[in-house]
Amino acid sequence: MKQTQKMTNYRWVICVMLFFATTVNYLDRQVLSLTFEDFIKPEFQWTDSDYGWITGLFSIVYAVAMLFAGRFVDWLDTKKGFLWAIGVWSLGACMHAFSGIVTAGIASGTWVLSFEGAKEIINNVGNVGTIVNISVTIFVICRCVLALGEAGNFPASIKATAEYFPKKDRAFATSIFNSGASIGALIAPLTIPLLATAMGWEMAFIVIGGLGFIWMGFWVFAYKKPEANPKVNEAELEYILSDKEKEGVKNQEGKEKKLSFFDCFKHKQTWAFALGKFMTDGVWWFYLFWAPSYLKAQFNISLDVNKGGYLGVALIFTLYAITMLSIYGGKLPSIIIKKTGKNPYAARMQAMLIFAFIPLVVLAAQPLAMYFEPILGQKAAWFPVILIGLGGAAHQSWSANIFSSVGDMFPKSAIATITGIGGMAGGLGSFLINKSSGSLFDYAANTNMTFLGFEGKPAGYFIIFIVCALAYLIGWMIMKSLVPKYKLVEVK
Repeated sequence: MKQTQKMTNYRWVICVMLFFATTVNYLDRQVLSLTFEDFIKPEFQWTDSDYGWITGLFSIVYAVAMLFAGRFVDWLDTKKGFLWAIGVWSLGACMHAFSGIVTAGIASGTWVLSFEGAKEIINNVGNVGTIVNISVTIFVICRCVLALGEAGNFPASIKATAEYFPKKDRAFATSIFNSGASIGALIAPLTIPLLATAMGWEMAFIVIGGLGFIWMGFWVFAYKKPEANPKVNEAELEYILSDKEKEGVKNQEGKEKKLSFFDCFKHKQTWAFALGKFMTDGVWWFYLFWAPSYLKAQFNISLDVNKGGYLGVALIFTLYAITMLSIYGGKLPSIIIKKTGKNPYAARMQAMLIFAFIPLVVLAAQPLAMYFEPILGQKAAWFPVILIGLGGAAHQSWSANIFSSVGDMFPKSAIATITGIGGMAGGLGSFLINKSSGSLFDYAANTNMTFLGFEGKPAGYFIIFIVCALAYLIGWMIMKSLVPKYKLVEVK
């Protein structure tokens, strides 16, 4: 008598690997923002506009790279594509550490091999403009290398999820690995300021950047396609492939037909995903890049532990701890499907509409800061931080579902490519918000600009918070108008 085989759960091992990759991704991305105000800005004499250029150009290179990263992953396949991606971005992360040495050498013609020696040379160079221009250029180059590699993370992760999970589980699996973004941002304020204080900001880049190389060693042995993986038994493979018949079209040789790159742009589903990302990705990146600077500008809160920065560390940690609520965001569509019987796309759009309303709480961040700061002083920062954290949690829930919508609408062979196109759009949106934010904050500070009762930089932050609060509802309406009902893209 044949016994029912107990299903293995190796797909969740892959999900955990993707989670750690995303965690490392966001740790690498956070080192600059958490060392900018207290360590790098004073050393190189940067302004907010300089920082805006660096973060903005990172975003635009990331955007362009995303356009090709998805295609690259589809061509090279998941395992090798991911190895290349994390290898390049880890190299780029480590390169930042040597920016001071290169700046000092170019500016003075004197080359040293120590970080402290470079600082001394930079302090003695009389022309501040020269130091600013050279250092900004060097950091931009490093950020470009980082962006080229990081562009491969989400196309490879979404493709791996599609290979190891049926559609009904993809949003939940995506929310789990995508929570690595929050975990990375959560761990960052607990580690990076301490590393920078104890060992210098340069070592913070090297230590955090080196984590990616460790991950690569595990990935080499962990990842194989489920059909070829001995750790996936027949029962689990049958579950993974349970909706295989509904995905893609086969050619005469039995291989899945593929969309050409330009054919992808002929479908409204592509534009719905891309415009949804364009409207919302920049919001998360703004929170990621500018939250420490906001605390400094609004409340004079530092992240330098030697300057009593423990409150700042606690605030940033709390902000991203709140975003961890997003892990439940990927589960909501499954609940809706179970209770209503809706198709995955309809359930996902319903869940995304709910998540689109939550960021509206960010509208109250600055008014609460203005009201309570005269009463509570720096402790008033807890009010906007909690509200921004809720907005961040809503973004991550939205993000998990908009990524999963690609698997709802496209065959597996096109998933990484479509994800890359959407990532490009999201990176472009991020460039616009980060570059304009830096320019706006400098303008607001220099002119003492007023807006709805706020003056100076706080007025500039209030304007950007309004943009962040409304972006999701606008993005949802655009997506719904382009793809009002579920329709699978068929490859002819």
